[in-house]
Amino acid sequence: MRTPYNPNQSPRVIIIQKLYGNFFNDDTDLTFPKHRFKKFIKDVVLGTIERDEVIKEEVKKYLSEDLQLTNLDKVFQIIVKSAIFEFLYKPKVSTKIIIKEYLDASNFFLEDSQTKYLNAILDKIAKKIRTTNA
Repeated sequence: MRTPYNPNQSPRVIIIQKLYGNFFNDDTDLTFPKHRFKKFIKDVVLGTIERDEVIKEEVKKYLSEDLQLTNLDKVFQIIVKSAIFEFLYKPKVSTKIIIKEYLDASNFFLEDSQTKYLNAILDKIAKKIRTTNA
C-alpha cells in the first residue's frame, strides 16, 4: 500500500533527485535550496559523489553474488549508493531510520515490487556494513 507522501518535506527525495541529476544528467549545478535539513542533504549528496568509488567497492564486496549495480534501474542505483554512504559515514543515524526513509522516498519513484526488493537489499547491506564497521 502506498503512503500519502509529500516529497517536498523529505530530505531523502531531494538527495535522490540531486544525485540522479549529477550521475545521469551531467547536472553540474549542485545548488541546495533552503530546507530545514539543508546541511544533511548537502552532506549526503556531496559525500556520495565524492566517495562513489568506495561505495561501488562496498557493493561489490557485499552484493556481487546478488546483483550488478549497473544492471539496476538508475533511481534504484542512486538509492542504494546514498543509503550505503549513510550506513558508512552517518553512524549516529539508526539503520532502521535510513532504510525506512529511503523506502518511503522510493515509493515516489519505484513500483511496489521494486520497493520490496530494495528493502531486502538495504537490509542485507546494512547488516553487513554496520556489523563490519562496528
